[in-house]
Amino acid sequence: MQETLFFYYFYAINKPIMQQHQMKLATKPYNNIASGKKVIESRLFDEKRQQISIGDTIIFSEGDKLENSVTTVVRGLLRYQTFMELFADHDPALFGEESRDFLLNQIKQFYSDEDEQKYGVVGIRIELLTK
Repeated sequence: MQETLFFYYFYAINKPIMQQHQMKLATKPYNNIASGKKVIESRLFDEKRQQISIGDTIIFSEGDKLENSVTTVVRGLLRYQTFMELFADHDPALFGEESRDFLLNQIKQFYSDEDEQKYGVVGIRIELLTK
């Protein structure tokens, strides 16, 4: 009996706690995630993204329109040094686009080369849970 109680206590103490995160998106990427077309979200691997683990949920909203949101679960974390490497290894359709060049040009509007070198990047593999 004591062994069983120890096991449950140990499990309860060491059980991973799933976290919920929130991210804002422009209209087109938001719509691509909401429709299930986009299954990888690309971000800097900064302090905020370093807190994300497989199994966590992410609520994506369309800009500041919190009423337009979808819930996803993190199924994978794809770590790379650069966005170019991330995009080269995966079909652009997984990011909701047709061209790697378009993806790279678009991401460079948000992140500087210095930040990319400092943090590296992550592709967050997601699965849509709710609309």
